[in-house]
Amino acid sequence: MTLAELAEHFDMHPNRITQWKSQLQEAAAEVFGPRGGNRTSEPAGDVKTLHAKIGELTLENDS
Repeated sequence: MTLAELAEHFDMHPNRITQWKSQLQEAAAEVFGPRGGNRTSEPAGDVKTLHAKIGELTLENDS
């Protein structure tokens, strides 16, 4: 699919897809390399707190 088709399909700005592609290209060797992305760092923030915030923002956007 073209960039424009992807952006329309996923309802997002083409620049976002371009940014993600660049990030993947920069980190692909680390993620898909021999160590397979085994990171020792913990996730930033509590997952339940982040999910709650996502829900809150979704409700705000729907209003």
